[in-house]
Amino acid sequence: MADAASVETFMQQIADEYESLSRQLKVIAKYIEQHKASLMLEKISDIAAACEVQPSAIVRFAQRFGFTGFSEMQDVFRQSYTAQSKTAPNYQQRIRKLIATRADELQVGELTREFIDASRTGLGELAKGLDDAQLEAAVALLQKADNIYVIGVRRAFPVATYIAYALQNTNKRVHLVSGLGGMYRQQIRSVRERDVVIAISFAPYGKETQYCARVAHHQHAKLVVITDSTMSPLARIADALLTVAEGSAHAFRSLTSTLCLCQALLIALAYKLELDIEETQDPGGYDD
Repeated sequence: MADAASVETFMQQIADEYESLSRQLKVIAKYIEQHKASLMLEKISDIAAACEVQPSAIVRFAQRFGFTGFSEMQDVFRQSYTAQSKTAPNYQQRIRKLIATRADELQVGELTREFIDASRTGLGELAKGLDDAQLEAAVALLQKADNIYVIGVRRAFPVATYIAYALQNTNKRVHLVSGLGGMYRQQIRSVRERDVVIAISFAPYGKETQYCARVAHHQHAKLVVITDSTMSPLARIADALLTVAEGSAHAFRSLTSTLCLCQALLIALAYKLELDIEETQDPGGYDD
C-alpha cells in the first residue's frame, strides 16, 4: 500500500470504503478497528477464527487495500507500535527525552513559543477540516435536548468540565458525569430518549466514556461525539460527529483546538436558544 504512512491513514481509508465492502470484509474491518492496538501480535488464523471467516478472506481484505498480503498489512500496525513505544509514555520521561536531545538548555520563552506554534497549527487544521453539517446537527440536537449529559475522562476531563460550566449559563439541564466515587454507571443510568450525551474522547479512548456512550445509544438518547478520528470506537454510534486533531510539541498534545471548537459550539447553541426566545415572545406595542 503506497500511501499507508500510518495506522490512522489506513483506518481512514477503511472508513471511506466501508460501505462498498462485502459482508465478510465488513466483519474483518470492524475487527481491525476494535483490535488495532493488538493486531501486530495476532496470527492470521486467530483473526479468521474470531471473524468466522477463512484465512484467505483476511488476505483478500489486505489486498483490497493495496497490500500484497496479511504480513504487509500487519507491518503497518507493527511500525506504528514501534514508533509509539519510542515516545516516552509519561510526562517525566518525555521531559527527560527533551533534555537529552538538546545540546543547550531550552529557555522558557522558546518552549512557550513552540507550544503556541503547535496550537496555531492545530487551529489551522481545525478551520480547514470543519464539517458544517455535523456542527449544525450537534447544535440542533443540543437545542432540543431535555437533559444534557457530559462525559470525558483524563485528558478530556477539562474539556467536559468546561462544557458543563458553559451550559450552566443556558436554560438547559446539564449533568457532568464525573465518576466521583467510581459512579459512572449510576450517574449515566437516568439518561433517556429525549436527552443528549456529549462524549469527548481521544486515543486510546477512555473505557468509561465508551461505556456511557453505549448506555446512551441503548437508551435511544442522542450522542454528540468529539473525538480525533472517524474510526474512533465512538464514531459509529454518533448522531453528530465532530473530529479535531490537536497540534503537539515535544510529544505533549494541546487542547487548544478542542476547547476552541467546544466554545464555538456552545456559543452557537446559546445564539439559537436566544433566537427561539425572540420568536416566541409577544413583541407588544404594535396594532394588528
